Amino acid sequence: MRRHDFAGPRDLRSIQEMCSRLWSPTSRFHPGQLAWNRYYAPVDALRPRDGEAISLWRDADERVVGFGWAEAEDWLELQVDPACPEVAEQVLDWFEEWSDAPTQSVMLMEGDPAEQACHAAGYAPEEPGAPFFRHHLLDLEGPRLVPTVEGYQFRHVEPDEAGARAACHAAAWSDVGTSAVTGDSYRALMSAWPYRPGLDCVAVDGDGRMVASALVWLDPATGVGLVEPVGCVPEHRGRGLAGAVTLAALHALAGAGGRTAMVTPRGDEAYPGPMRLYRSLGFRPGARTVTWTRSLG
Repeated sequence: MRRHDFAGPRDLRSIQEMCSRLWSPTSRFHPGQLAWNRYYAPVDALRPRDGEAISLWRDADERVVGFGWAEAEDWLELQVDPACPEVAEQVLDWFEEWSDAPTQSVMLMEGDPAEQACHAAGYAPEEPGAPFFRHHLLDLEGPRLVPTVEGYQFRHVEPDEAGARAACHAAAWSDVGTSAVTGDSYRALMSAWPYRPGLDCVAVDGDGRMVASALVWLDPATGVGLVEPVGCVPEHRGRGLAGAVTLAALHALAGAGGRTAMVTPRGDEAYPGPMRLYRSLGFRPGARTVTWTRSLG
């Protein structure tokens, strides 16, 4: 195996191709999630953000068989080809060498082959009741009709609307905190594979202002579309816009050849709203994440 540090868009695409090749309903990542993670906020395309590190492992045929994405010194995301479980140990060793944090956490899917390496490295799974995420899947043979919401229309985003689309997202998440999404970062996102404007749907009010949104990422190799993210501006909530704009995006996904839709909301009862919304649209729960943590003090 050969490891090298992240060096730009070609490496991101290689990681995405690995995730597409290995995708199953129990996989940690969809290619669209990686594009969102990389470009949602302003970033130098050629290197990780400050306080972040990304590294890739390739086999003798130059295929990516694992990666580690340290989003912070105390938080690691990783995925490893199940045919190469030994790479998980190398990823954890790399993270330990890079990080100075006294406590380190890794998020995996339950039953992931990397669990064994985490256990051997001194990580322990989260206690019952801790926050987690759960995949939800929907067969797209016949998504529900998009309801009419008086005073609003649904459409997809145009390529020159990055600024307005970013503003809609930022406003929708304003009650959580200041959003890192900007017009420039969204413009870069729109240039990233596998983004399609036709799968980026918004609800607009009578003045034409975007007030709710649902972005879907279609992986054409698997036919799986990831819904990520969905949001509604606070003053327009309570009208069913988040569900309606998601249904509009799902119809667009089906029209683009998607066969399955996936979304990964929180699965614990401490934050049930999004999960209830998606289940009301027909999504059914599947595999969940588990956070593994160790202390080095």
